[in-house]
Amino acid sequence: MVPARARERSSAPVGLRERKKQLTYQAVSDAAIALFLERGFDKVSVAEVAAAADISKPTLFRYFPAKEDLVLHRFADHEDESARVVAARPAGESPLDALHRHFLDGLDRRDPVTGLCDAPEVLAFMRLLYGTPALVARMYAYQGRSEAALADALGGGLSERLAAGQIVAVLRILALDNWRRIDAGESADAVRVGAARAADAAFAQLRAGLDAASRTGPEATGNG
Repeated sequence: MVPARARERSSAPVGLRERKKQLTYQAVSDAAIALFLERGFDKVSVAEVAAAADISKPTLFRYFPAKEDLVLHRFADHEDESARVVAARPAGESPLDALHRHFLDGLDRRDPVTGLCDAPEVLAFMRLLYGTPALVARMYAYQGRSEAALADALGGGLSERLAAGQIVAVLRILALDNWRRIDAGESADAVRVGAARAADAAFAQLRAGLDAASRTGPEATGNG
């Protein structure tokens, strides 16, 4: 499974109640994923997950509204990652340059979210994810929230929402291509150079398209 990552979202300390809540999320998700990897997502009931996590079924649903969220909790800390990268970028760096740099850094770290990770537990998790139609469908909701957060970080207007949609799509396609190569048997080290070149080309294409759109102005969207 994808390792959990502790990410600081603000300088304020996390309270005891919030820490306990996060630990519960993690423990329940861990128990669920262990069962799903062993027996398959569709063959494990929510009641079985609740029993394995030693909580009641109603309590489980208070933490995870849908069965699919037990798996996609692993992506929760990435949901607003692009927005945070844009907000925290150095002065003088464009949002696209910041996101491009961040993605390349992720490749170097073998961050699972880039698709460039061949650790056995990550491979098992990704095969569970992409091999389960219900999880793939649910993942689009997470990506939609990521897109909305990025749009807000970019400014929140129509042009920013269009840009966010393109950026999130590019990140998804790059990660999926990397994952497919690794799932086919290539190592992360072997894929790394091609993955970086693909990212460079993708962001260059994004940059050219978004620059052209900004020169054209609002009439291109039918709002002129």
